[in-house]
Amino acid sequence: MSAVVEIPSALQRFVNQQKRVEVPEGTVKDVFASLLGRHVGLKEQLFDEQGRVRSFVNIYVNDEDIRYLEKENTPIKDGDTISIVPSIAGGSEGPGSDAGRSL
Repeated sequence: MSAVVEIPSALQRFVNQQKRVEVPEGTVKDVFASLLGRHVGLKEQLFDEQGRVRSFVNIYVNDEDIRYLEKENTPIKDGDTISIVPSIAGGSEGPGSDAGRSL
């Protein structure tokens, strides 16, 4: 039995350009151990030096944020979808921007 991890386009280069990767059931921790075992370059993109999910990376199981479930111990069952969603931040100082202007 398996679940699927949806890979955002910014990270697909670390998983042979795949949009979706099948993983075995278990917990979120098990899923990422399997995924990172096959795609080692992905680890530093998702986890810090202490092995924690980076603050700008959000992980969802079937559209539910794991921070509000059981975190890395959230169970994963056949047919589940795990989504990796990097936070987007920043802005523009190009034409039309108010950056650097005083009121």
